[in-house]
Amino acid sequence: MSHPLEEFSVRDLIVRDDILAKTKELADLLSTSDEVETYRKAEKLIQQNGQVQGLISSIKKKQKELVAFETTFKNAQMVEKIENEIKELEEELDRIPIVNQFRQTQDDINYLLQMVVSVIRDTLSEKIAVQAGTEAPPTSCSD
Repeated sequence: MSHPLEEFSVRDLIVRDDILAKTKELADLLSTSDEVETYRKAEKLIQQNGQVQGLISSIKKKQKELVAFETTFKNAQMVEKIENEIKELEEELDRIPIVNQFRQTQDDINYLLQMVVSVIRDTLSEKIAVQAGTEAPPTSCSD
């Protein structure tokens, strides 16, 4: 007589308290990393830079105008004009060195998070293979 396996849906999945506690501990540890510290400094510089803030404000205003001309006024010619204006503002923003530095810090943090997830995934995969009595696949060509 077989026992049916418990099924979980993503919505209903309840994570054990000890797993949540370790996850929060890891998040706290990551928040002290060099990458996060650099991000915080770059974010502060971005917030204090009047030129950057002015451009961001202009882009947001243009985006609202774009939505109005797309949905309310249904004016394709104005939509195209505003899209070009937004593109020019974004290009101007991209030419500011601190903006590129800020984006690089975001990329660095994303890479760090992807690396952590990969290590967790790979470690779990190895443990599942070992517990199932199968040999774990080689992690490199030299294995």
